[in-house]
Amino acid sequence: MKHFRLLAALAAMAAAVLARAQDAPLAFTGAHLITIAGDEVDGGVLVVHKGKIVAAGAAGAVKIPDGARKIDATGKFIMPGLVDTHNHMGGWGGADGSATIQPDTRVYDALNPFDAGFRRGVAGGLTTLNIMPGSGHLMSGQTIYVKLRKGCKTIEEMGIRDASGWLMGGMKMANGTNSMRDPPFSGTRGKSAALVREQYIKAQEYRDKIQRAAGDPEKVPARDIGLEAMVEVLEGKRIVHHHTHRADDIITVLRLSKEFGFRVVLHHVSEAWKVADEIAAAKAPCSAIIVDSPGGKLEAAEISFETGAVLEKAGVLLAYHTDDWITDARWFLRSAALGVRGGLSRKTALASLTLNGAKMMDLDARIGSLEAGKDADFIILSGDPLSVYSKVLETWVEGVKVFDRSDPKDYLHAVGGYGAGSPLKPYLCCAEQEEGQ
Repeated sequence: MKHFRLLAALAAMAAAVLARAQDAPLAFTGAHLITIAGDEVDGGVLVVHKGKIVAAGAAGAVKIPDGARKIDATGKFIMPGLVDTHNHMGGWGGADGSATIQPDTRVYDALNPFDAGFRRGVAGGLTTLNIMPGSGHLMSGQTIYVKLRKGCKTIEEMGIRDASGWLMGGMKMANGTNSMRDPPFSGTRGKSAALVREQYIKAQEYRDKIQRAAGDPEKVPARDIGLEAMVEVLEGKRIVHHHTHRADDIITVLRLSKEFGFRVVLHHVSEAWKVADEIAAAKAPCSAIIVDSPGGKLEAAEISFETGAVLEKAGVLLAYHTDDWITDARWFLRSAALGVRGGLSRKTALASLTLNGAKMMDLDARIGSLEAGKDADFIILSGDPLSVYSKVLETWVEGVKVFDRSDPKDYLHAVGGYGAGSPLKPYLCCAEQEEGQ
């Protein structure tokens, strides 16, 4: 019992120290700043206070507040925390085998906030995620937007809320071969689209009945939490995040989006380079994935490093994502670098990891760039973010350091294999390093 009381006292002291630290502004000086909002600044200054960015810019243009603690970042790069628009950390269990359309499923009911994957995430510089259920259904459920805050014990503590307190998230949909299976799933692309249409028509009818009832309990239809979520989609509150690879499947998604008026972000888009002008005309953002190894599904056979550049030229809003584990979160920066190899501009490449993803989640007023008033989510790198030799040295979320590569335990998460940092210490893991062996 004394042991537990001592731990509680130490935790309280740590919390008090952290609170005092947040009371004093922090000024990072001498770094190469990549603000995303404007030009890059060599020898810049970033000032943060109480979880927010106070200022970011050239040394001569930023006033460091009196009493600020200065941190010398000379020779290092500082940029916004990375935003991953498609991630499966913590568990991806959404819909089950009972039906192919299950909008009532909420992925956060399946997430484990203690999952070691979140530690790999911050080791890779990720600060904000859109955590999705899987893609084996036409509609596999509701996603959740989270911050990788320090010490969270519940998914609610990780979740991002809007001004009304709503726990923000989208709706995961998919088409193509992933969702084509034996009944009750669809067996063809045509039937897949037909089932989706039927469900949106049901959602429209449900919405209209509620509106006509005008609050009369005798006329309001029985509550349906799946249709409730789909009404949020129809009203634009909940964005559809749509898994799609082939060019014809992409066009099907755009056709359905136009027919029912829902907002959509196209994910993966292996063949988007074939229909870039059509995507641009529909004003549909694309969250692309980079896969540079052979194998995988036939739908992705024509994936190209040049897709990002083609979409940029067409005027499409572009982001990259990890689909972690498909791309390990610790390699996320490499996705943008490979996009540059395919012809993508440096400016768009850096925005594709930060501000553009924030826009796809309605979070660009809060994150994605180093601007005064935004959340103090940023990373410190040893060198240029598009260099394979650069390492994430520190990750900060809302002004709190959540990863430090110089800490041996954090270093384990940065370099370890499957299960790094897991208390279960699975074999084929580097857990022995944690014990100094």
